[in-house]
Amino acid sequence: MKPSEKTNVMRVLDGKKIEYKSHSYEADPTLTGEDIAGILGEDTANVFKTLVTQGKSNAYYVFVIPVMGELDLKKAAKASGEKAISMIKQKDLLPLTGYVHGGCSPIGMKKQFKTFIHETAPGLDRIFVSAGKVGFQIELSPADLIKVAGCIPVDLLS
Repeated sequence: MKPSEKTNVMRVLDGKKIEYKSHSYEADPTLTGEDIAGILGEDTANVFKTLVTQGKSNAYYVFVIPVMGELDLKKAAKASGEKAISMIKQKDLLPLTGYVHGGCSPIGMKKQFKTFIHETAPGLDRIFVSAGKVGFQIELSPADLIKVAGCIPVDLLS
C-alpha cells in the first residue's frame, strides 16, 4: 500500500491520535472473513466484521463480530432494546454508511449509529476491522476501537 493512500477510517484515527497499523490485500469480492484472516496471518478470533441492521423502530444499529461468528438477531434486538432487528439490504449500505459491502467499518460512518461489539473483543490484544475500503484492514487495540466507535461490549453470537 502506498503510504499516501489513506482511507477515511485512517484519517479519523490520525485525527484522534489513535495508533493503528494498516494492512492491504488484493480486493476480491469472493473473499470470506476466514480468507482475509488467512491473508493477514491472523486467528479468525481477532478479525471482526461490521454488520448494519435496522430495528422495528426503524433505528439503525451496528454490530461488530468475529468473522466466523453468526449474529444472533434475538441477542442483537435485546442489546439494542428493540422488539426485532433485521439486516439492512446491501443496496442501502452505501447511502446509509458511506461504505460498500465488504468495506464497511464501525469507524467513520456518515452518521454515528449505536454500535455493539462482541464481548470477546475487550479481552484481545489487538483487533482487525475493515479500514473502510475493500482490500484494506486496520489493526488496533480493542480499547481504542471501543472508544472511537463508541462500542458497547455484549454477547452477540448464536
